[in-house]
Amino acid sequence: MFNLEVTTLTGGKRLIESRLADQFRKHLKGELLRSGDEGYDDARKVWNGMIDKRPALIARCINADDVVACVNFARENELLVSVRGGGHNYAGKAVCDDGLMIDLSLMKGIEVNPANSTVKAQAGLNLGEFDRETQRFGLATTLGMNTDTGIAGLTLGGGYGWLGGKYGLACDNLISATVVTADGQVLSASANENEDLFWGLRGAGANFGIVTEFEYQLHPVDGVVGGMVLYPLKADVLRFFNDFSNSAPDEVTTLGVVLKTEDGDLAFAIAVCYCGEQDKADEVLKPLRTFQQPLADMIAPRSYVEMQSMLDNVWLPGRLYYNKAHNIRSLNDGAIETILNYSEMLPTDLTNIAFQQLHGAASRIPATETAFPHRYDHFDLLVHPATDNPAESEQMIKWARECWDDLKPFVDRAVYVNALEDASEEGENRVRDAYGVNYDRLVLLKRKYDPTNLFRLNSNIKPESIQT
Repeated sequence: MFNLEVTTLTGGKRLIESRLADQFRKHLKGELLRSGDEGYDDARKVWNGMIDKRPALIARCINADDVVACVNFARENELLVSVRGGGHNYAGKAVCDDGLMIDLSLMKGIEVNPANSTVKAQAGLNLGEFDRETQRFGLATTLGMNTDTGIAGLTLGGGYGWLGGKYGLACDNLISATVVTADGQVLSASANENEDLFWGLRGAGANFGIVTEFEYQLHPVDGVVGGMVLYPLKADVLRFFNDFSNSAPDEVTTLGVVLKTEDGDLAFAIAVCYCGEQDKADEVLKPLRTFQQPLADMIAPRSYVEMQSMLDNVWLPGRLYYNKAHNIRSLNDGAIETILNYSEMLPTDLTNIAFQQLHGAASRIPATETAFPHRYDHFDLLVHPATDNPAESEQMIKWARECWDDLKPFVDRAVYVNALEDASEEGENRVRDAYGVNYDRLVLLKRKYDPTNLFRLNSNIKPESIQT
């Protein structure tokens, strides 16, 4: 028997009586954990080691009924709620202090239908688990670039990835979703059912409910040609990367990364994935390998699963990360000069500045067709320091903020919502930048599906926030 001090939706404190928590526990098929219970500390850990939050309760859901029980308990007790899928968010929004963490990470069901190239996948899956299953049938869809990323948060925010130029974003391949809304209903959202909710889920979905299952369109992907080439970090290399990316066919997606080699030298890695006809790969990718003499050339035919895991050792779970982001259409001379200047003073050897490409099919969808608004050729520019040493945290955050500020003259007033570090730091305007032209429509949708803002630990759309 115990009473728990919890955080409410309004930020205040109150006690939850032990009998209420006991009744809640009886409604769950999964576990309900509190501080001191076996498994509690492991369950509250997320990908970013900088995050150290302690929920009052962690509900480890195993099905949609558990999620409904959680939502009802939180709403009836006005509890602060966080929702964990993969736990990969930079700002650690999957976990909260003194509230209820609804943990979906045990929900790993997946069912591929090779006859119509679709898959139904539960929200606790990560990219690696999803890709391994779909690749058994030679199928895949756009889903990020790190295997430990959760499919849920990635898709609900848009979902860049190696196949985006050819097949669009993760959210563009979403066929339907099963959603638990703030009033405890279980709804199906698709192009034919609850169409307004389906629109909002594709780019701003964390605001409207908890998706327990996704249905995706898959595509034939038997293998790719990909990897990276490494060049010394110089202005002409950055210009080449920009020009190559801007002229690349849909079958090619690029990622550029400023990094330090093991010898401590600054370098620029151009990572690439080609998902077209294999016999044309050499011709299409030749400029990457012959622009200059590369320091290393690791481009080769690969399985798609291997391609997806290529960067796993670069961004390890548990490391301390910080991130600031912009959308940038092109690396002009001013941007390149700023990048080179800040690269000369990287705060840690693990720090990167990265450029993730969006183009092709993902850019040809009208900006208002889905909640994800950034439908034009651009890079998601990530100012991305990291360390294993907590003593370096303050310096790397300072460096990232200064670099981000000095890049402002060269970037768009726009940001990928999954790269947004923390709206409490950056302000509501940055949330508006993330949702762009769709913001006011999203506010109306929020008022319909979550008028009390139960789902607020996200890049939050406040029900009252339309500007007049």
